[in-house]
Amino acid sequence: MPITGLHTMFYSSKPDELRAFLRDVLGFPFTDVGGGWLIFEMPPADMGVHPVEAGDAPATAANTHAISFSTDDVHATMAELKGRGVEFTAAVEDHGYGLVTYFKAPGELVIQLYQAHYEKKPRSV
Repeated sequence: MPITGLHTMFYSSKPDELRAFLRDVLGFPFTDVGGGWLIFEMPPADMGVHPVEAGDAPATAANTHAISFSTDDVHATMAELKGRGVEFTAAVEDHGYGLVTYFKAPGELVIQLYQAHYEKKPRSV
């Protein structure tokens, strides 16, 4: 049986605030599964594998996972999110694979937002 989806998780020192941020600020649809838990529906996903280089910071060390959000227009999305009070920590930079910036989320999280330079292939079932 094929894998049919991807489930990701953020760990946060402020889970209630982060859930509200994802729901109210970023506007992700969700299912309330009870006990304060919200499971957010995500748009299509992709996954990359990045090498770990000698001397990398602990945040990019082996066995580390990262979650980022993608958009078709990083500048327009950045402007929209700033209008909702989201604080960005970096200017947009070209990282080769796409245009990249980062924003703050509750629980001392910093999340990458990027506009890919590559075109995704449609998923075959």
